[in-house]
Amino acid sequence: MAVKTIVTVMALALLAACSSAPQEDSPEPQALVKLATVGRQAVGETIRLYGVADSGPGGRADLFAPIEARFVAIDAPVGSAVRQGQAIIRLAPGPTAMLDMAKARSDARAADAAYARAVRMRGDGLMSDADVETARAAKASADATLDSLTGRSLILRAPRAGYVESITGTPGDLIPAGTSIVAVGGTGAIRAHFGIDPALVRNLRAGTAIAISTAGSGHTIPARLSAVDPMVDPQTKLAAAYADLPAGAALRPGEALTGEATMQGAGDALAIPYTALLDDAGQPFVFVVVKGTAHRRDIVTGPSDGAAIVVTKGLSPGDKVVIEGGTALDDGMKVRLR
Repeated sequence: MAVKTIVTVMALALLAACSSAPQEDSPEPQALVKLATVGRQAVGETIRLYGVADSGPGGRADLFAPIEARFVAIDAPVGSAVRQGQAIIRLAPGPTAMLDMAKARSDARAADAAYARAVRMRGDGLMSDADVETARAAKASADATLDSLTGRSLILRAPRAGYVESITGTPGDLIPAGTSIVAVGGTGAIRAHFGIDPALVRNLRAGTAIAISTAGSGHTIPARLSAVDPMVDPQTKLAAAYADLPAGAALRPGEALTGEATMQGAGDALAIPYTALLDDAGQPFVFVVVKGTAHRRDIVTGPSDGAAIVVTKGLSPGDKVVIEGGTALDDGMKVRLR
C-alpha cells in the first residue's frame, strides 16, 4: 500500500511539473517579397487605333458625280479588284439635274432656231455679219451647256487597274454635283490610315512604333507612324495618323486594320512597376513596406505602357512597394526580402 502511494505522488509531481513549464510563442508569419522604390519617370500609354489600308494620295484616284445624281447601284463593292474601265457605280439624273436638262434642251432648240433665222435674214440683207456671229455664238453656248448636262456618262468607271478603297453613299441617295463618290487605289505601295481622338493626337509623333494587325489574323506587322495629321475630319470627328507598310504585308486598299501605338508620356510622372498593382473589386491598391511590415495602400492610377503605370494619388516618391509576393500578403503582415 505504501509503494502504491509513493508512485501516485511521483506521478502527480511529474504532471504538475509539466503543466507549469513555460510554453514558447509561435513564430509570427512572414512573407517573402521583393520591393521597388516609387519614383518619377516617363510612362507612355499604349492605345488601340482603328483604320484601313489605302494606297496614299499619290496612288489614289477619286471619282465624282458629274451632275446632281441619284445613286442607283454598286457594281464593284469596297475591296473589289477592278480593271481599267470597269464599272463601279451607276447613277441617274437627280430631280434638279432633270429640270436643268429640260431647260438646256429648250434653250438649245431656241438658239438653233435663232441662228437659222439669222442666216436666212443675212441672205436677204436684213442682218449684218455681226448679227449672224452673235447668233452663232449663242447657239454654241447653248449646245455646250446641254452637252455638259447630258453628254457625261453616269456610270463611274475605274480610271486604272486597282482596288475600290471606299464608296460614299448607298443606292437611293441623292448626290450633289461634284461630290466624291468612289476612291480607287492603285496596286503600288500600301499604307495604313488610322483615326485618332483629337485629345490624344498631340502625344503621337512620326516615328512612333506601332503594331498593326488585320481582322481575324493571328500575327502583327511592325511599322512606324510616317505622319500625324491633327486636322479633324468634319464627318468622323477624328484626326489621322499614317504608317507605311512593308512591301510584303500583302494588304489591299480598304482592308480593316487595328494598331497599337505607345504614346509619349511626361518625364515627371510618379510611377510604379506594373507588377506591383493589385485589384480588389475594381479598386487598385499596392502594399507599401514600412519597417518590415506590409501596409495596404489604395491608389488612383493613370496611363500605362505595360511595364510601368502612373499613380496620381496614394503614393509618395521613395515609398517601397511590393512587386513580387504581394498576392500572399495581408495588411499588417511582416515581410522578409528576397
